[in-house]
Amino acid sequence: MRPETGKISMTTTMRVVALREHGGPEQLKLEHWPVPQAGPGQALVEVKACGLNYMDVFVTHGMPDLHTEMPRIPGGDVAGIVREVGDGVARDWIGKRVALFPRFPEGGVLGEHGNGGLCEYIAVDQRQLIEIPEGVSFDQAAALPIAYGTSHRMLFTRGRIKAGEKVLVLGASGGVGVSCVQFAKMVGAEVIACTSSESKARRLKELGADHIVNYAEQPDFSKAVWAASGKKGVDVAINFTGGDTWIPTQRCMAVNGRILTCGSTAGHLCQIDVRYVWHREIDIIGSRAYVPDDIKACLGYVADGRLEPVIDTALPLERAADGVALLDGRRIFGKVIVNP
Repeated sequence: MRPETGKISMTTTMRVVALREHGGPEQLKLEHWPVPQAGPGQALVEVKACGLNYMDVFVTHGMPDLHTEMPRIPGGDVAGIVREVGDGVARDWIGKRVALFPRFPEGGVLGEHGNGGLCEYIAVDQRQLIEIPEGVSFDQAAALPIAYGTSHRMLFTRGRIKAGEKVLVLGASGGVGVSCVQFAKMVGAEVIACTSSESKARRLKELGADHIVNYAEQPDFSKAVWAASGKKGVDVAINFTGGDTWIPTQRCMAVNGRILTCGSTAGHLCQIDVRYVWHREIDIIGSRAYVPDDIKACLGYVADGRLEPVIDTALPLERAADGVALLDGRRIFGKVIVNP
């Protein structure tokens, strides 16, 4: 290593999974790219695990309101080891195990507005480095930032959930949904979880969900939720689905209830029946994303044994497209991790 730069000798090429045109997961191809350099203020991280999110499905298919520069390497949740640092970065980062804060300091997200973690090495701004505590694996760390970080901010900073409250989680079997169930149970809430299959229902029960509603069998889930709540409604409803789920969610609410939202995977335009809003004095609370402290808190919960991230599938880099296909078909429970 040259002490003045913190650089080490390594291979000059790396394997990546890249997207060159929109379409299905089959457009994701294994390629060989030059290993990036750690520029001023940057660190070069050897990627050990990359968590996939539904964002990667959106990037693969393309979104009308987001231009994707091609080629693009997807993957927003990254954990690995710092191998090099550029000018202005403390050399004691070298060798440390890190999770990456997914948002670029100038705006945008890894894998969406810039290249992400489906690769063997990634150069990032030093401000994105978060040290992984002892006792937390790379796979666990890569499961946390976007899904668990988003849920942590939504439930605690914005939603202020507390013990004894009744909490409804829609889409409870995906990465964000599973983490919402786990956090709600962690603080002692009573959880009503909505999912689409018996197998996923069993897994949610194992996580501690008190009531399960299968919306494939009961499309108007509000009736089942109302019954499960003792006909009093829920104190907190977590709805990042949007679309036609919005009015049934309002029907589920108790007086002074709070609807929390961080997304709209089923549609951005949602109807509001204002009768429920004013008659039950419902608060609708948006939560944009996460901050570094949310990810640090999640890492701490794992290190302390209070939280075990749910990982459905781990795949090698050459099978990353299979992981995106699992997400696209909603055939997962929890997180998909790719190991370069």
